[in-house]
Amino acid sequence: MTEATPAQIVGAVLFAIALVHTFSAKFFEKLAHRHPAHSGVLHMLGEVEIVFGFWAMVLVAFIAVFGGTGRALEYLESRNFTEPMFVFVIMVVAASRPILRFAQGGVTVASRLMPMPRPMATYFVTLALVPLLGSFITEPAAMTLAALTLRDRFYSAGLSTRLKYVTLGVLFVNVSIGGTLTPYAAPPVLMVAAKWDWDLWFMVTHFGWRSALAVTINALGATLLFAGELRKLEMGGGEKAEPVPLPLAIVHLLVLVGVVLGAHHPVVFVGLFLFFMGIATAYPRWQDRLILREGLLVAFFLAGLVVLGGYQQWWLQPLLSAMSPTAVYYGATALTAITDNAALTYLGSLVGGLTDEFKYALVAGAVTGGGLTVIANAPNPAGYSILKSRFEHEEVSALGLLASAAVPTLVAIAAFRLI
Repeated sequence: MTEATPAQIVGAVLFAIALVHTFSAKFFEKLAHRHPAHSGVLHMLGEVEIVFGFWAMVLVAFIAVFGGTGRALEYLESRNFTEPMFVFVIMVVAASRPILRFAQGGVTVASRLMPMPRPMATYFVTLALVPLLGSFITEPAAMTLAALTLRDRFYSAGLSTRLKYVTLGVLFVNVSIGGTLTPYAAPPVLMVAAKWDWDLWFMVTHFGWRSALAVTINALGATLLFAGELRKLEMGGGEKAEPVPLPLAIVHLLVLVGVVLGAHHPVVFVGLFLFFMGIATAYPRWQDRLILREGLLVAFFLAGLVVLGGYQQWWLQPLLSAMSPTAVYYGATALTAITDNAALTYLGSLVGGLTDEFKYALVAGAVTGGGLTVIANAPNPAGYSILKSRFEHEEVSALGLLASAAVPTLVAIAAFRLI
């Protein structure tokens, strides 16, 4: 391990503080109630989506004070913010009424083919089919559609707290592994696919069938475990609204396809987003409230990860390179819980002379652990932002999420390591 610079040490310390802050966000909410004079800033610090962006700002301020504003700007401009921008755009577009109604219609059709009561079938399809669809429409889009469907049809119907957490854990794990059927949808795969020559056939034969198996087992397990509660559930159907005109629906779908195809080119997906905003403004009759606030908070969260993550390479890369393939799989699964899994695979790809077994273990471990925490996988903050209002006090316990995702993660481990 090379000797760390003061900025790298400060970056690592701030990253650790941000992790602790993420797990203790509820503490700031309690402080806000005790100290109403400062409730505004304390409520802000109690928002999980704010955490990494806030501490990233502290890091940039440190660099500016001790290294000069030029150094701070140089560092910011060296970071790649494409992913935060894309997640913001895809969240807002995918959550528009025409897209959501189309996706929910597909879920309804698929659920009618399942040999089980309608609520159970819809629940299963939402947790199985939609995450696997993420391999084609990208994981952030799949997370947005699945979370909105779960919110409108299940969480709004009064699920038990236990089922809410189990559902969230299965959703996060399934989206993380469900995007590995293709080489472009899952951020951890995307970071290395081109460099390691992983094409569609490679992904399907090495990752895809294992992911599909684990996703199905996780969704079916949760469905059967809570069959009694789901069978009695009066599903919500969202607000009743007149059907969206077919031409308008087609335009929205084309915009979504364009955004997905241009996911790595901000000039493309931002331009399409501006066009989308124009269409949405021109036809408000067939739109619900656009989730701009939620999308911006998630983008701020991910941008903070990008900024803080840039100063973690000095300790993380040597740690990975010293591991055996077996150790790197389980190490990556654990490390993913405390650092974005795409950053993890990217740093691992910088190590030269890796064996094929090591490469597989690194990526498989990264996607396996992608559901353990909010920060583990880029789409997780999107699902968190959409569903958190349905939990008590509008908060999701970090430990509750970790516990709920543990069993689905073990299923993923069995699929990737034991089969």
